[in-house]
Amino acid sequence: MSTSQYQHEHSLENEDVLETQEREARRIALRENAKHILRESGLAEMLQSINKHLLKGRGHFEEYDTMVLFRWGTQSTLRHMWIEVRGSSIVFRLHPHRKCSASAPICDGEYHTFTNAMWADQNFFKAELKKYYDRPVAETSAD
Repeated sequence: MSTSQYQHEHSLENEDVLETQEREARRIALRENAKHILRESGLAEMLQSINKHLLKGRGHFEEYDTMVLFRWGTQSTLRHMWIEVRGSSIVFRLHPHRKCSASAPICDGEYHTFTNAMWADQNFFKAELKKYYDRPVAETSAD
């Protein structure tokens, strides 16, 4: 192997390492932002309260970098709330439906998006969360 080939391969390895480090840094930044938004909005505490008081601790959380999946129910009645943080907005995934006529939350027919101004109104945000808890997304059985 010539010196130039070795230098070229070594350069490519360094680029791969840097790309991997950059991807990991972006992932960590997204995760930290999501944690910050969930705390600042009060949503993390609201979900914990639902689990503690309404579900008697029978719900469970699956946490991802920018998403939380809150599940509860029995095998035949499994329900969930799919919540994602995008920038400073909080997005709830719903069953596909017609676009809502209300101006808040922002609706695209599958997701309800709450901007930081919307989730800052705690009474409004709690009322909307109650709607999602009262009418959660039902999961299909894996028969």
